[in-house]
Amino acid sequence: MTEVSSLTGRLLVATPALADPNFDRAVVLLLDHDEEGSLGVVLNRPTPVDVGDILEGWADLAGEPGVVFQGGPVSLDSALGVAVIPGGVSAERAPLGWRRVHGAIGLVDLEAPPELLASAVGSLRIFAGYAGWGPGQLEDELVEGAWYVVESEPGDVASPSPERLWRSVLRRQRSELAMVATYPDDPSLN
Repeated sequence: MTEVSSLTGRLLVATPALADPNFDRAVVLLLDHDEEGSLGVVLNRPTPVDVGDILEGWADLAGEPGVVFQGGPVSLDSALGVAVIPGGVSAERAPLGWRRVHGAIGLVDLEAPPELLASAVGSLRIFAGYAGWGPGQLEDELVEGAWYVVESEPGDVASPSPERLWRSVLRRQRSELAMVATYPDDPSLN
């Protein structure tokens, strides 16, 4: 088996050719990627459900819009919290209830009291479900051209305009990917 280079902390941006409706124009933050598979959350699928309706204690820490996001098609009855700690934090100074994924981005233990993180968290998103791939499955999709892999930025997690995230992530690329941001929603109308 070939060695898998970790993509943890990077973004998967759906190509216009990706036919799966679960991932149409999706921007996925990879939370874990190794030889055993991959797990991530879709950053641009807000739901109409307020965070306070399901996790009351975390509502005040949730960024705008303060709704739950559909993290992917797997385990929609489970919740994941992803938070940004501004200014970065060393492993020794990481707040209780937060585990670094990449840079200032980390996972939140939603069983912990929100007060433990309140002073440290810059932004928080709550996700219902996640996107998951078995061993080698994501690598196969990358070879097929289903995803662009780009660097994440802390602001991606808490974008106040999640419906624009696909275009804005592509637009900031310093390559031909920036042109893909202009791809029409329905190419048949061109």
